[in-house]
Amino acid sequence: MWQDFVAAGTTSDWQSPKLGRYATGVALTNLSRGLYADHYNGLVTKGEPILNPSVSSAEPANDPKKIIVTDCGDSTRWLKYRADNGQLADTPGGRRLINAIVEKQADGSWKVSDFGVHDLGTC
Repeated sequence: MWQDFVAAGTTSDWQSPKLGRYATGVALTNLSRGLYADHYNGLVTKGEPILNPSVSSAEPANDPKKIIVTDCGDSTRWLKYRADNGQLADTPGGRRLINAIVEKQADGSWKVSDFGVHDLGTC
């Protein structure tokens, strides 16, 4: 999901069909809205976050349908810039706690249904 979001962020393509490959529901809405806001404000994102996600729980344990993924994402090298002049439009990034709910879909695929990215310095 994050790779598709990073790719769409380079042009703030809030309508990228790739966003729905690994995200659904609230997660997909939040990704699209964030990119739309950047598009509206003339911003693009450059670089990539450093991620190291891990599963913190699975429900039910013997045949999971929902998992919780936790990460401490680093956005130090993933920042917003003005599309018109390339100037940095963001404060330096940093480490943030990320929690995500990933659910098994009716077709057997897994998609992120919701996530939360917390303030800088939360991990």
